[in-house]
Amino acid sequence: MRLSDLVGKEIVNITSGARLGTVGDSDLVIDEVTGEIDAIILPARNSLVGFWTDRQHLLIPWDSIVKIGAEVVIVELDDTYPNYTRRFPF
Repeated sequence: MRLSDLVGKEIVNITSGARLGTVGDSDLVIDEVTGEIDAIILPARNSLVGFWTDRQHLLIPWDSIVKIGAEVVIVELDDTYPNYTRRFPF
């Protein structure tokens, strides 16, 4: 699969049904040795509160992806998953 095949797809969490973002708005963490994608980094959504705070990002590990469809990428992240509940600044 090429990166251009992922661009524009909505990322949806199967556990909560929440829309997390779009692949086109995100960055990828790529393994330098193998060239494989390790994770997707989604920027925080814009909000009025976010205007005064640091922008935070959500890290979605590649192994949490359940299915890549024609229009969406389905991921499985629950509240106990540490990278889902913890957002970090870059």
